[in-house]
Amino acid sequence: MQCEEVMQNVGSVGDKEQLLDVTVRAEKISFGYTNRGTLKGIDIQANKGEFIGLMGPNGSGKTTLMRCLNRLLSIQEGSIYLVNKDVKKMTMMDIAKVCTTIPANVPDDFSLYVRDFVALGRTPYITNFWWEGEEDEKLVDEALKEFGIADYSKRRLTELSSGEKARVLLAKGVVQQPKVMLVDEPSAHLDLKYKLQVMQSLKALARTGITVITASHDINLLTKYCDKIILLSKGEIVDYGTPREVVNEKVIREVYGVEVSIITKDNTIFILPLKPADEGA
Repeated sequence: MQCEEVMQNVGSVGDKEQLLDVTVRAEKISFGYTNRGTLKGIDIQANKGEFIGLMGPNGSGKTTLMRCLNRLLSIQEGSIYLVNKDVKKMTMMDIAKVCTTIPANVPDDFSLYVRDFVALGRTPYITNFWWEGEEDEKLVDEALKEFGIADYSKRRLTELSSGEKARVLLAKGVVQQPKVMLVDEPSAHLDLKYKLQVMQSLKALARTGITVITASHDINLLTKYCDKIILLSKGEIVDYGTPREVVNEKVIREVYGVEVSIITKDNTIFILPLKPADEGA
């Protein structure tokens, strides 16, 4: 359903305003590899400026869901809307103008210079053989400075640490000027300092109005920084709400098979793993 058709079906002015704030909407989507169901009847709604964490054990469907949202995978049932446009009716270039995807890492053999790699984020806006517009240059310069990588602009990606590469990936995503940012395992392979810095950066990006959806195995980072959590298990949503609404000892035991203790500090909850749930006392 196109945006105009959606708006015709909305009753009040308040409903229209609320709809305009919705940047990602999935309705009863299902996806499976061959005959194995992976996602089943997924419903989500993400609003402008929300930082949402996808949480769940290996094989729960986190990465698959993100790949469906940006149409890298084609869903078998249901509908997905990005900024109120049906992704099935959008070209991949149209999707790239509103949604950027940030992988967990840069391939080891990817040896571009940092500035050239960040500039690739402007690809959806190319109108001629090559871009080189003043606005493109300005956006790249600002992103390099914002993420503290301007001094690395003439270094190759293969020369950077994992933490530096993480910031380069974020810079490339930002110059794409997205309304939605899909981030896969942003803290993977990073030490504690860089884990915190990357999550702080994503939170700050959300506060500029970008809807950030991230998949991570680090529950404590998700509960600390995310506005909402989508908890997945076996391709289905177990719960969807604020960290305090979703995360508790019972649900962690049922979904992850682990006994935990929940600690609350400064209104943030932290998970302390104790033992596998099937172990004796």
